[in-house]
Amino acid sequence: MLGYPSDWALVDVETSGFRPAEHRVLAVALLTVGSDGEVTGEFSSLLNPGCDPGPVHIHGLTPERLAGSPRFEQIAARIAALLSGRVMVAHNARFDYDFLAQEFVRAGLRLPVEKRLCTLALNRRLSPPTPNMRLGTLAAHYGIVQRRAHDAADDTRVLAGVLRGSLTAAARLGLSLPLVSCPPRRGLSGGGYPARLPKVPCDYRNPGRLTAGGPLVQGMKVAITGDTRTPRAELAAKAAAAGLNMMSMVSRHTSALVTNDPRTSSAKGRRAAAEGVPVIDESTFMRLLRDVRPGVPHELGSPPPAAAPKRAAPSARPAKALTGRRVLVLGGSHPRAASIRNRVTELGGSAAVNLSSSVTDVVMLPGADRDRRTPRIHDLGLPVHDEGWLRDPETTAATPEEAAILVLPRGGATDLPATARTWTVGAAWAHQVTCDIDLVAFALDGDGQVARDEDLVFYGAPEAPGGTITLSADGPAEQSITIDTAHLPPAVQRVVIAAAIDGTATFGTVGAVEITVAPGSSEAPLARATLDAGTTERTMLLAEVYRRGPSWRLRAMGQGYDHGLDELARGYGVDIDD
Repeated sequence: MLGYPSDWALVDVETSGFRPAEHRVLAVALLTVGSDGEVTGEFSSLLNPGCDPGPVHIHGLTPERLAGSPRFEQIAARIAALLSGRVMVAHNARFDYDFLAQEFVRAGLRLPVEKRLCTLALNRRLSPPTPNMRLGTLAAHYGIVQRRAHDAADDTRVLAGVLRGSLTAAARLGLSLPLVSCPPRRGLSGGGYPARLPKVPCDYRNPGRLTAGGPLVQGMKVAITGDTRTPRAELAAKAAAAGLNMMSMVSRHTSALVTNDPRTSSAKGRRAAAEGVPVIDESTFMRLLRDVRPGVPHELGSPPPAAAPKRAAPSARPAKALTGRRVLVLGGSHPRAASIRNRVTELGGSAAVNLSSSVTDVVMLPGADRDRRTPRIHDLGLPVHDEGWLRDPETTAATPEEAAILVLPRGGATDLPATARTWTVGAAWAHQVTCDIDLVAFALDGDGQVARDEDLVFYGAPEAPGGTITLSADGPAEQSITIDTAHLPPAVQRVVIAAAIDGTATFGTVGAVEITVAPGSSEAPLARATLDAGTTERTMLLAEVYRRGPSWRLRAMGQGYDHGLDELARGYGVDIDD
């Protein structure tokens, strides 16, 4: 079994909501499974959360059912004993892990989990022929009967069957497992966010820079540097109450910098001088605060009309020779392989990054015989071609699942239907890549700038305020960003998703990156793109989700830069080092 772990702790929790810091675990169930696949331990319990149980219509756990149940701290030691020394397994494991970790913190204990495995992420890697990746759907695919959905004890029994089927499929394909180390890494290399003042959201658009002798206008972006006679927190609170957007950094969109030292050499002062940002002293600022002029509010987001145009059905799009086919390219130099993958996309096919159950064809370039996947491909009987095949590929029946997925070229865009308000953008790269790659997201206003530091979502801060944007580390070669478009602040006009390499490696050595967009976390992808134009770049813009009137669209980008994440962040208005 390719050295797969052999001692598992399968977990399922039912909760009062979706945010671990605010909501509580209502029920927990665990199964431990040994190397022979047999259950070695079992535990389940309802819990008294001490709060409203939330969506009873989903989990059925009324206050009456929970009355008399133990509190979490009373059973924490039992749970810890079952988890200790085992790989934690769950479907959408980040959710279960985060809730358990938060409950252990409340109990004054440490969650004893060093690695976790997400069966949702594993099956995304396997890509079975299923319409979605829900637990019930995968259970049916692997021949497991689901008796009571959203029942923690039954869900762990179903999860055990899904794990067995998934491990068998992974072994057949020769795949490694997307194991995630726990807890994830925190903080940017060379530092993270310094201590910040509480951020007050600004309801107004930025009117531009302060003019000489002119007034302050609501929505102006103002930063403060150096010592102030008025306590800085009080000064910032007065300005925010007047409708100004108080920033912790300076960018080309800053309206004014407040300092009592006109020759300041602080990072903000240097940046203001470089960008030509007006500088005023504290007394001038206090005087201007007495007469701040009205600004223009951000347009309130409105729901898309019920009859919003939808993307044309797959049958309405002109079929090309490789429509519905997934083609894996092995061997060759990176530029040559990238050219072949681009040709696959031109012919309507999808260029696969890794071997999975959905791969229909393999193109082998010189050197492919040294790829460790080649013997497995021959064992599986997959059609193997040379690059000449792409000049006149034979037409065969497309798989329905793959034919339904829109394949986007670099720069291509698609509408996100109004039927879903939460979208997950996933990114995956070659499983054998050894460097660390991290997904990040920037929530940007109309100026292409973040409104606050917290609008950068990365591994050290994996959730935006309100949970509107979240990062999930699904494995060493797959991560995802989930965006709640229905609840993004009106000021956010687009969300840019990028990948950054930690260290000196480049995207030329990483190779292709595949992105997908899907409604929710377990639905089938709406669209897919393969981006592999990288050479010396260390950061790459992968996709953007942006407003178009009342609706949203996604664009595949593939724009790379040689600099690191810190400089990319500064370009969007997050000054990591300051």
